[in-house]
Amino acid sequence: MNQDFTQDRTKYIGGSDIGAILGLSKFRTPLEVWMEKTGKEVRHLDTLPLRFGSFAEEFVASEYARATGFELLHDESIYIHPTHPMMSAHVDRFVLGNGLSKPATRLLECKTANPFARGEWGEPGTDQVPMSYLCQCIWYMAITGIEQCDLAVLFGNSDFRIYEIERDLELEALVIEKAMRFWNDYILKDIPPPAQTEGDYQALFKKSNPSKTIEANPKTVELIRQLQSLSKQSGDMDERIAQIKQHIMNEMKEAEILSYKGNVIATWKAPKPSFRLDGKRLEAEEKEIYERYKMQIQNSRRLVIKSLDI
Repeated sequence: MNQDFTQDRTKYIGGSDIGAILGLSKFRTPLEVWMEKTGKEVRHLDTLPLRFGSFAEEFVASEYARATGFELLHDESIYIHPTHPMMSAHVDRFVLGNGLSKPATRLLECKTANPFARGEWGEPGTDQVPMSYLCQCIWYMAITGIEQCDLAVLFGNSDFRIYEIERDLELEALVIEKAMRFWNDYILKDIPPPAQTEGDYQALFKKSNPSKTIEANPKTVELIRQLQSLSKQSGDMDERIAQIKQHIMNEMKEAEILSYKGNVIATWKAPKPSFRLDGKRLEAEEKEIYERYKMQIQNSRRLVIKSLDI
């Protein structure tokens, strides 16, 4: 079943969502997907890499056609799974049989990648691609019923490769099961999935309660001691430090102050609001107007760990 591409993304899980939902994306977390689908945060993605990827899609598709000799169909419809109406697919290209009148024999996904990321990919012709892209192909094959998805990728401007992914019904069922669980347990119930990064906690507890102080439990106090010790050590301790900070944020939630035995051991609150210009030229040429139209910006909360001498 296909629908118009102008559909509301909040009503569906698309191929670009599934890798993030499964915790396999380097660019988005499950919580970010949840916030988009529940309408809590709508991001208008318009970055240079995304624009370049969209621009380069036609070139990658034409190189694939040149390399394989296959005919391609560009269909911008949205396809919906026959039994799971929350599953949608926007396929880059359909690979046709002998002639445009023949049905599609496989799907094509077009990607661009940083040349330094070649280590994340296997040999051309295999299915060894980054897991988030593999899940995207699995998702599209499940929805369309087509048995193979080719993934064409251009590294920089000199390395073009084609990978071949065949349908795996067992893996497909597992992906769909996890997606359905995410949809039913988190999106439909409006319950956030577990946070995975400091950015997740910042988004989840964006607003704080200045009057709220909570008492730290012994585990958190011990983690703060570890955090202070790690901060003084040399070497790569960033991952462990981030884990401890996330634990503290999760305990504090909306509270601005974390205390222990009457002492403040951490604060998590936004700095005083700052101002940004609505235009440097306006400031220079129309100072009075600039003062009238300058905008107050609410900064993100900042976690500050106090000296713990308890």
